[in-house]
Amino acid sequence: MQEFVILKVFNVNVHHPNAPPPLYNWVKCNTDGSALGNPGIASCGGLFRDYTATFLGGFSINIGNSYALHAELIGVMNAIEIAHSKGWNYLWLESDSQLVNLAFKSSFIVPWKLRNRWFNCLELTKIMHFRVTHIYREGNCCADKMAALGINVDGFYWWDNVPPSVKGDYISNLMGLPSFRFH
Repeated sequence: MQEFVILKVFNVNVHHPNAPPPLYNWVKCNTDGSALGNPGIASCGGLFRDYTATFLGGFSINIGNSYALHAELIGVMNAIEIAHSKGWNYLWLESDSQLVNLAFKSSFIVPWKLRNRWFNCLELTKIMHFRVTHIYREGNCCADKMAALGINVDGFYWWDNVPPSVKGDYISNLMGLPSFRFH
């Protein structure tokens, strides 16, 4: 308990950092998007894990000049499309963007340039067992790093193995260790 008091003194946000693994036969995908400016150089990424937390693959995408919300939504749409193409019909999607979660309830949040693709992805989720939940940023550090890798790739890049720059956070997450963000 004393450690949490010290963290609060230094203004460290403390949230439950790690979400539970997906249910048996489910695939979980954590996604993230970012833009260096608004608009600015944007990228997104995500990683897929099965119910044993085994890495199934991940993606990083360089979007070019765009907005943070576009990057978040493009990451989610890619996750849905990839899961569908791989036959992963039990998909749990997790994002640290509250707006992304709201977009599943009201498509008016989705910018018009992305709406057609968004509606197509919503149709895909109707033929899947699908759920979407929010995760605090501290618990989404692996997806955050996958998105950061997107800045340095040309278009879309698929990772069959955990990238070296993500491996430390991935192992910490597997072990249930917390990840903190300092101000």
